[in-house]
Amino acid sequence: MKVGLNTMIFRATFTDKDYEIFAPIRDMGFDGVEIGLEKKGDIDYDRCRKELEKNGLENSSVCGLFGEDRDIRGPNKEHIETGKAYIKDLIDAASELGSGLVSGPLYSAVGRANFETDEAKKEQWKTVRENFKELAEYAKGKNVRLSIEPLNRFETDFINIAADARRMVDEVGYDNFGIHLDTFHMNVEEKSSADAVRLAGDKLFMLHTCENDRGAAGTGQVHWDEIAKAVKDIGYDYYCVIEAFTPDMEVIAKAASVWRYTEPNAETLAKKAVDFLKKTFV
Repeated sequence: MKVGLNTMIFRATFTDKDYEIFAPIRDMGFDGVEIGLEKKGDIDYDRCRKELEKNGLENSSVCGLFGEDRDIRGPNKEHIETGKAYIKDLIDAASELGSGLVSGPLYSAVGRANFETDEAKKEQWKTVRENFKELAEYAKGKNVRLSIEPLNRFETDFINIAADARRMVDEVGYDNFGIHLDTFHMNVEEKSSADAVRLAGDKLFMLHTCENDRGAAGTGQVHWDEIAKAVKDIGYDYYCVIEAFTPDMEVIAKAASVWRYTEPNAETLAKKAVDFLKKTFV
């Protein structure tokens, strides 16, 4: 298994001005970089791919940033269309950058967490399912996979656990449509993170790794040995990507409620995490 780092630990939004972070990421021992793409045009895909190659790195995946106007569960039709268009941009980016994978909470705006009626839940579920069928078909034509990430209850009311994601994946029914699990969110919501990994099974396309406090893996309460065994049991051997944050990236920190430093700085956090993950998973 390889270890990657999400760009949002160093840059709130990644652009062509930010390739300078690739060399330090490589020197820390990472194999790949997950690009957080705010919008089409922020990076030149050909240039980004060449910069990654020059630094001996891969694009592990492209992840999305989902604000209020990028919400494919409706009922706002304009937000649905904006959300679908944005996800198609992410698909294009993943195709061009070489990872062939888009990951994240593609199903809804982050922070939309309400007490919905059963009727509303059914309607939203149907809307998301049909939109994902369209998007999975588009991604298939680009040889790209999509992976949906359950988030904790404070960030969404829609898909919180692996069982929710598995149900959506099974109902959408495309081979290139799978699950993205994150140890932080699993620590909040799952009865057992290891069982969640096993439930995802061959539909696990991406694994995000950080501690229960959003800090470096191996410094907190997450049951890493159990998760590592479950990952091995299901035969997952792609990337474990560090998605951890510090207060330095204010926009991201506010969205993720990161109010304090778990390490002196982002570099220390990343280095601690990659060393631990390579001992645990690789």
